[in-house]
Amino acid sequence: MILSALHRKTLRDLWEMKGLASAVATVMACGIALFILSRSMLHSLDLTQRTYYERYDFAQVFASLKRAPNTLAARIAEIPGVARVQTRIIVPVNLSVPGLDEPASGRLISVPDGREPALNRLYLRRGRWLTPLADDEVLASEAFTMANDLDLDDTFSAVINGRMKQLRIVGIVLSPEYIYEIKPGDLVPDNAHFGVFWMNEEALSMAYDLDEAFNDLSLSLLRGANEADVIQRLDELIEPYGGLGAFGRKDQLSHQFVDNEIEQNRNMGMFAPTIFLGVAAFLLNVVMTRTINSQREQIAALKAFGYSSWQVGWHYVTMVLLIVAGALTLGIPGGLWFGRVTTQMYAKLFHFPEFQYRIYFTVLASAAAISAIAGILGTLTAVVRAIRLPPAEAMRPEPPASFGPTIMERLGLGRLIPPVLLMIVRQLERHPVKTALSMIAISLAASVLVLGNFFQDSVDYMMAAQFHWVQKYDMAIGTTDAVSERALYEVGRMPGVLRAEPTRSVSVRMRAGPRHRRVGIQGIRRDSDLLGLVNMDGRETPLPPDGLLLSKKLAEVLDVNVGDWVEVEVLQDKRPTARVLIAATLQDFAGLSAYMEIDALHRLMREGPVLNGVQMLVDPAEQETLYRKLKDTPGVAAVNVKAHAIDSFNKTIAENLRVMKSINLLFAVVIAVGVVYNSARISLAERGRELATLRVMGFTRGEISAILLGELAIVTLAAIPLGLALGHAFAWYMCTAFDQELFRFPLVVSNQTYAWAATVVLIAATASGLIVRRSLDHLDLVAVLKSRE
Repeated sequence: MILSALHRKTLRDLWEMKGLASAVATVMACGIALFILSRSMLHSLDLTQRTYYERYDFAQVFASLKRAPNTLAARIAEIPGVARVQTRIIVPVNLSVPGLDEPASGRLISVPDGREPALNRLYLRRGRWLTPLADDEVLASEAFTMANDLDLDDTFSAVINGRMKQLRIVGIVLSPEYIYEIKPGDLVPDNAHFGVFWMNEEALSMAYDLDEAFNDLSLSLLRGANEADVIQRLDELIEPYGGLGAFGRKDQLSHQFVDNEIEQNRNMGMFAPTIFLGVAAFLLNVVMTRTINSQREQIAALKAFGYSSWQVGWHYVTMVLLIVAGALTLGIPGGLWFGRVTTQMYAKLFHFPEFQYRIYFTVLASAAAISAIAGILGTLTAVVRAIRLPPAEAMRPEPPASFGPTIMERLGLGRLIPPVLLMIVRQLERHPVKTALSMIAISLAASVLVLGNFFQDSVDYMMAAQFHWVQKYDMAIGTTDAVSERALYEVGRMPGVLRAEPTRSVSVRMRAGPRHRRVGIQGIRRDSDLLGLVNMDGRETPLPPDGLLLSKKLAEVLDVNVGDWVEVEVLQDKRPTARVLIAATLQDFAGLSAYMEIDALHRLMREGPVLNGVQMLVDPAEQETLYRKLKDTPGVAAVNVKAHAIDSFNKTIAENLRVMKSINLLFAVVIAVGVVYNSARISLAERGRELATLRVMGFTRGEISAILLGELAIVTLAAIPLGLALGHAFAWYMCTAFDQELFRFPLVVSNQTYAWAATVVLIAATASGLIVRRSLDHLDLVAVLKSRE
């Protein structure tokens, strides 16, 4: 292939500016890698979820109740829009697992004997299906078995309806209902202490006296069915049987967490890449402006030899596109590698039969198109100048910049400033746009560092607040049913219990006009020492003696404020309905919470002093004795140990944050080095004659280095505060974007994060300055002075 003269010139020009082009391409490659990572991961997660749901018939409507005859299923199937009905039995159980001193919690779910369920079908990873009528076999969730190092034919014990029974694992399975396997009420999964198990329906129904009956059901809907209408009709049918309120897939716990992750990927998909592509566009603008200004005579010669203005313009656009191609060569493999790292992180949180990072051609094509557009837009003004430049004018050197006294000189301070510093100030002041853009670019590097560390700061603060200010107790237990408050005193007499406080939780539907939510109300004592009602800013909100204390997110969802009234429809026991005053709100960290003083909740429920939970302070020396006691205690459905939740967080969420922090550090350093290095090299190219002249006049290498690098130092030092402020603004934006029902991130940026961001930028700038200083030391004075201005 024979290259044209312009093509050869393009390659020659790129080779001469290879350092600058490489720096720009690396910054752009980071943006491309982030774009490919976020968009491919978004599509991969979304496709994996939808495929799993479709293949294994994940239900669309769910409901729990006290007890209903199997004959009710036929009436439910007649509801318009219902495609299939799957009834089942679900019970919470207390577990004794080999290798665990402490008790674990589990959920037993019935499956039809000898066949698969119609909905929420199981994926058998290993082992076999249950033997019909076997009452000691279970299928265990993969997450639980892996966390506890259990395998096929291993056994554990469960308290089933007050009796300890040994169960044997015959199969290890996954369920679309438990992709994110978390116990209700927990902030993070604790797979070692919570598991889901499937048991023959006949055995489970006999154990809980539910022969020919069920206490839970799932529905799939016909295409085009009205979900809200189906839920309303279903609630009417199950209400006489103790129905706890039906809800759609969007409110199913596991689905909420997966959807939340997909939404976060969608929000972040363009935010971070935009920063990098914007910086790359700025750098390209600076590089191409300098290149075109230095090639004015060449442009004039090309046009004089018959090349059209558009051919000359395309020549420079081709240079930009080649730099973009180099960025794609780095960015695409980088994005794919980061995608595989992220896939490994997701695999620890989300349990799919198969979760692979998929490469989408449309994503790669979009990355190429967006990068090319960013590059062309960034250099558009410089290229247009080359197109419009008349040959006669191009033959003349570019008019020198206007000179005049600086602000300091006009203020009469010029004599007080050393000559080198005065030269630096003059140069910065005479190029205000370039100086401002350089500051903005460097500040973006600092802001990226602040933003990356912000998530660590925010989560650390949230965990500290949750586990030390809110959950002041060491351990909490939940009972299968509400029991007399006398049980509190029995718990208080158990070995190692230093203090015990009762809680009463009830399921309700809260209405405010057309808005409603199915939530739980937790009743606690006003003088509780073990549960703090703490806001994000650390302030504690006192529990009102009457009325509701709502999380601000729940109040926002219902569109109510303090002083308004809501209708509370209790979904259990006597099912009372009452209008209740919203007495206070709480800016908490997670979920849709509602609290009442426990006696006020008893009055609402029309019941005596009962409880279904106890929070405890425990003597560590007697903890193991207490564990053994709780394992054998009938009626205990769940045991939550705060220390286990903290350990689980450190093994999952904290580890993932560390990985993302490392990736963020790499990208931020690339921006800082890229901007400072390009600024220094271009300044050296533009001012080479001036600096060489100063050397001839007697200035030392150190003095001319101080002139060049002093400019960069001033710009960098001025950019750092701007970058820290910009990082704080980005953190605020993230808090706003991720203000969701599941989680809210507090806006917390530590002083260590600001110091870290500033230090990294300074180190990157210093390293770049030293590289340029080497070029300055080898400046060819004769060659530079012979060049024309």
